[in-house]
Amino acid sequence: MNNDLYIYIFILTMALATYFCRVFAFVVVRHPIENRFFQSFLYYVPYVTLAVMTFPAITEATQSPVAGACALVTGAICAWFGGNLFVVAGTCCLTVFLAELVI
Repeated sequence: MNNDLYIYIFILTMALATYFCRVFAFVVVRHPIENRFFQSFLYYVPYVTLAVMTFPAITEATQSPVAGACALVTGAICAWFGGNLFVVAGTCCLTVFLAELVI
């Protein structure tokens, strides 16, 4: 088989897996979820997913992992004191720029 066929098979497999997950959830869960533990679990899933995707990028996107760690700490402090997304992102970018100049 050539590579084009493999690509189409992979795309079809991913589409079916995604479709199955969505249809399964739609068919099985027909009433509001009343379990408080499960509700809180579902509430935090997007935040955990975002953190899992973002954290490796913080350390690997920079030339030095130390610069990424500095930006992480700076961004966390800025967010803790109520900075919005634009302010936090700008502060992190500036921190990486300055840290890579120094390091």
